[in-house]
Amino acid sequence: MTIAVMTLSEQGVRLAKFLAQSLPEVAVYVHQSVAAPQEATLFSSISDLTAQMFHQVTGLVYIAPCGVAVRAVAPHVRHKTTDPAVVVVDAGGRWAVSLLSGHEGGANDLAVAVGNCLGAEPVITTTTEAVKRFIVGIGCRRGVDARKIVDAVTSTLSDADLDVAQVRLLCSVDLKRNEQGLLDAARILGIPLRFLGSNEIRESPRTFQSSQFVEEQVNLPAVAEPCALLAGRRTKLLIPRRICNGVTVAVAEENSLSWE
Repeated sequence: MTIAVMTLSEQGVRLAKFLAQSLPEVAVYVHQSVAAPQEATLFSSISDLTAQMFHQVTGLVYIAPCGVAVRAVAPHVRHKTTDPAVVVVDAGGRWAVSLLSGHEGGANDLAVAVGNCLGAEPVITTTTEAVKRFIVGIGCRRGVDARKIVDAVTSTLSDADLDVAQVRLLCSVDLKRNEQGLLDAARILGIPLRFLGSNEIRESPRTFQSSQFVEEQVNLPAVAEPCALLAGRRTKLLIPRRICNGVTVAVAEENSLSWE
């Protein structure tokens, strides 16, 4: 995926730098009124730049207001199977919104990837994804094989008579963002993988089982349970941590008014 990151603000430049360092094939574009890093390309009109880039890249990330992005892409939108993935990030780096071509075009996956880089909340409104209600938190030893992770997740869900197709997210701690077995397991399962910041776990007021081993290894009270609970909204722990072949799994359920 080739990604054009566009921003209009100094705050956005800082976020764009993170994305360029963390994601492959990223080109940064900065409005000419803002001090830009040497590797960035300056532009004068975000509408003109969008017209130029819309059919040249597979992903557009706007670090700008949603309204700006909507007006910029509107004249060029044709079909969800051909339009590029469009994600919008606020200048504070709080949200990564999948705006266009969410499922077919890859914007949902791009929103998760951007969120993982920035510690932002991925916002995905695709109905088939939004109605899924389970989040699986995962902790694992270094170098663990992907198949062991897949087996731990599927067996935990199966034993509780839960459908893996209803899992919205897998989640682990940011210290594991380069753990290949974890990345491969998410790909095999076909479920987005979110990484939660270590400080978010340390500072959380929520209660979960602590682990002396995890504390000694990564200086955290736990991984699987807090990841399951903190990666969603209005969550409750459905399956407490369960250890299987060096993989720890916990499952949380999100509650929504539409399900009540």
